[in-house]
Formats: sequence, structure tokens, C-alpha cells
Amino acid sequence: MVTGGPVGGPVGGAPAPSLSAVAPVFVRLKITLLRNGLRQSSGRKAAFIASIVITLLFASGQMLGLIALRGHTHAPALVVSAITLVALGWAVMPLFFPSGDETLDPTRLVMLPLHPRPVVVSLLVASLIGAGPLFTFMLALGSVIAVARGGAAVALGVIAVPLVTLICVTLSRAVAAGNIRLLTSRKGRDLAVLSGLIIAVGAQFVNIGAQKLASPDGLGILEPVADVVRWLPPASAIDAVQAAGDGAYARAAVQLLANLAALALLVRWWQHSLTRLMTAPDGSTLQASTGAEDKAADSGPGLARLLPPGRTGTVMLRTLRYAWRDPKMKAAWATSLAIGLMLPVVTAVQGGGSVYTACWSAGLLGMQMYNQFGQDSSAFWMVAQTISSPRDAYLELRGRALALGAVAVPYVTLVVLGSAAFLSQWEAFPEALGISLGLLGALLATGSTASALYPYSIPQDSGYKNVAPGQVGLAWISIMGGMVVGALLCAPLLGLTIWLHTSGGHAWLWLILPLGAAYGLTLTALGLRFAAPRTAKRLPEILTAVSKG
Repeated sequence: MVTGGPVGGPVGGAPAPSLSAVAPVFVRLKITLLRNGLRQSSGRKAAFIASIVITLLFASGQMLGLIALRGHTHAPALVVSAITLVALGWAVMPLFFPSGDETLDPTRLVMLPLHPRPVVVSLLVASLIGAGPLFTFMLALGSVIAVARGGAAVALGVIAVPLVTLICVTLSRAVAAGNIRLLTSRKGRDLAVLSGLIIAVGAQFVNIGAQKLASPDGLGILEPVADVVRWLPPASAIDAVQAAGDGAYARAAVQLLANLAALALLVRWWQHSLTRLMTAPDGSTLQASTGAEDKAADSGPGLARLLPPGRTGTVMLRTLRYAWRDPKMKAAWATSLAIGLMLPVVTAVQGGGSVYTACWSAGLLGMQMYNQFGQDSSAFWMVAQTISSPRDAYLELRGRALALGAVAVPYVTLVVLGSAAFLSQWEAFPEALGISLGLLGALLATGSTASALYPYSIPQDSGYKNVAPGQVGLAWISIMGGMVVGALLCAPLLGLTIWLHTSGGHAWLWLILPLGAAYGLTLTALGLRFAAPRTAKRLPEILTAVSKG
């Protein structure tokens, strides 16, 4: 019996299967995986059918819209920009959704007696089955129809449409094969958790772009972008059709050859990654060298050197490590940091910018103080063993608040400073920063109290659930109640700012900065003092609440 070996040929002297024998098998495998997946549940089947219908409708609308632009002055700029955006999506989607297609994982083929070349070609053929390639094909077809004029352009378009589709699919496969070790590791799973954030940020930029396209300049604003991307594959394949219609045959030939070369390089990269993946050991099979261990041992505690001694520094270090290592905490922190930075930019680009929108950065980061013990999940019982008095509870809460403040204070300062510089509203910088620091202090105070009074569990078995079943009410009371109280605590600072504006005391508005910083610090200290004895007293209830789910 001949058994399989790594890519490079079968063991035992048996001849490797040819391409004509392998490709149909991979196509049937793709169809079988798809069919078996749909048999698992009626909901999955309905979701698949709905996605196909929506894709077809959307792709048909896009194609008809592009065809309707035939003859428009800026149609070439639109089509090359659209193709570039689609190619970018093909490149990044495998990094965020590596488990969306079982055939994306080439490690499943390690023990098969196959050579790299037939594997690559067969996988490419099988990859053309799906909604994504169909959407890309229809978009490329509509783009070619929009710019093709004359027999030479039509002939070149017949080549350009499948070429664009092949480049996009090959790019996706090459990226997946080149990063499969990362995608199947813990860091890859962290990246998948953050995919929602990346998509949300990207959607905002797409929204801004759509608003710009609706401006009086219309599609003309795409011309500077198109001047660059028209020379980059696969957009240059569409521009080659335009060039052939204009009689620029030399340019069309160069662009077509560039796309063929790009396809060949992507296939070569894919094949190289596949060969290396299936013949080279990964890090899990290699022992760490003694030198690396000695270097790690000599590197010292690192961040711990910068933190205060005692329990406070220990709690700060633990909190920061959780924020970096735990996928859900990392996603929450990254979302707060990204959205807090993005909101001032988006509002400024949309024409309604104000330096006060930077206060969102303080609010979003301050929300991370809520449900502190639930964020520890079942590990909180170890922390609970060290809390035997209100003093212990105070030091625990203070360390967590200081860890959050060590990130939030400089971050909020930079966001407010950047907003003032971007909007040229320097006169509002002191009051905006003072209000932001006051808001941050209020949320740290209410967050520590809500953590003691209304703790709830965060499920660890799902990347999409942040509240255990039966505890939604607790979460709402904790977060919404804390936000309302936090806003009320900020009322004196806001009232002083409004009074100085309405009474003509603009020369004294700079006082809001030191007053806001002192007010926020005072609120944080009072909140910790209030929450500490309640944490120590309600420790059994907190343990029970955070251990559910």
C-alpha cells in the first residue's frame, strides 16, 4: 500500500497524479464540502441561498449601472477604481475570515501524494466556484462593456474579464497560503475577532467616499486615484480595453502583459508558499534554542519596571496583559481606541467637525472600566482569594483604574490635540481637554461602582456574545445606569463651561483644563472609595455572577 507524503511527490515510487486527474477531484471536493455544509441545518441552507440571491441582485445592479455609464466622461476612472477596491477586498478577506471556506486551509493536503503545480491549478479551478468569483466576473464584465469601443477593445475585453477574475481569486489564495500559520494561531484568531472593527472603519470611509461622489464634482474626484491605479493589476486590464478603444495599442499591450505577469507571479508565490508549508516544520515542532531562552530570561520584567511597586503595580500589569492577550478585551480596547480616533475625523470630513467630538475618545475608553470582574471570567476566583478587606478591594480597583488611565489620559490628550490642529480650533483645546478628562474620571468612578454592584459574566465560548443568558438586564443597568450617572456628574463642569461662554468670560475658559483634570481625579478617587467596601462585602455574589455562562 502506498501512503502519502508531503508535497513534492508520493512516497513508495508511485507516480504523482496528473493535473487532468487532480482538477476534477478538487472541483467535486469543493461541491461536496458545500453540499454537506448545507445539509447541517435548514438555517444554514437558507442563509446560503439568501446570500447567493443578494449577490446576484447586487452584482446585476452594479453591472447594469456600469453599462448605463457607457460613454460617460468619467466612466473609465470609475471602473478602474471599482476593480481596485474589489481586488483589495479579495486580498484582505482571507486574513479576517480564514474559516469561511474549508478549502482555504492547505494544511489539509499535507499528507496527499501530490506535486505543488497540479495542486495550485486544481485549487484555483475549484476556487472559481462560489458567489465571490461570480460577483467579480459580473463586475469586470460590466466594466469592460462600459469602456469598450471598437473591435479591438471587445477582443481585448474577452481576455480581460476572466483575467481580472483569475487575478483576484489567485491573490486571495496566495495571501491565505502565505499566512496560514498566522491565521490558524492565537494571533490569527485575535485578528478575526477584530475583523468587525476593521469592516466598521472601512464602511465609514466608504460612506465618506459615497458622499463625495454625490457632490457637485461627482465622478471627477476619482480621476487622480484612477491615474495611479490604472497602471496596477488587475485594474490595468480594464484600462487596457479603454486604451485599445482609443487606438493606444502599445499601452494596451503593456498593460495586458503586466496583468499576465502579475498572475504568473501570484501563482508562483502561491506555489512557493504551498511547498514551504507542506515540507518545512512549523514552530510547534521545533524546540526553542537555549540562546533564545537565555535572552528571554535576561530581558527582565520589561513593563513591570515602569509600574509602581506592590499590589497596585501587579494589578496594573495584569490588566494591561489581559487587554493585550485576551481576544475579547483586545477587541473592546481596539474598538474604543479606533472609533474614538475615527469619529472626529469622520465628522470633520463631513463638514460638521468640532473639537468637542474628541470627548468620545474619553467616553469610549472610560466604558472599559465597567464590569471589571466579569472581564476576568472564571479566573476572577484567583483574584478573589487575595481580597479579604475593603483595603484589598481598594488596591485592586485602583490598580485597574490606573492601568486604564495610563492609556486613556495620553490617548485622549493626543486625540483632542489632533482635533484642534486638524480643525484649527486651538482656542477650544483647553476646555475640550478639561471636559474630556472630567468625563473620563466620572466614568472611572461609576464603572468601579457598577463593577461591584452589577457584575455579569462574559461568555468565552462565543466570539459574538458579550453577556451570558439571563444577565442582559444586569448589563443594561450597569452600563446605561453608569452612563447616566456619569453624565450627571459631569453637569457642573459643563455648566461652568456654558456659563463662561454665555457671560463673555472667554478669557477664563483655559481654567476648564486644570479644573476638569482635578475634578476627574477627585471623582475617580471618591468612586474607588465608594466601591471598595461594597466589593469586599459582595465578593461571593460577584463570584457567582461572573462564573455563570
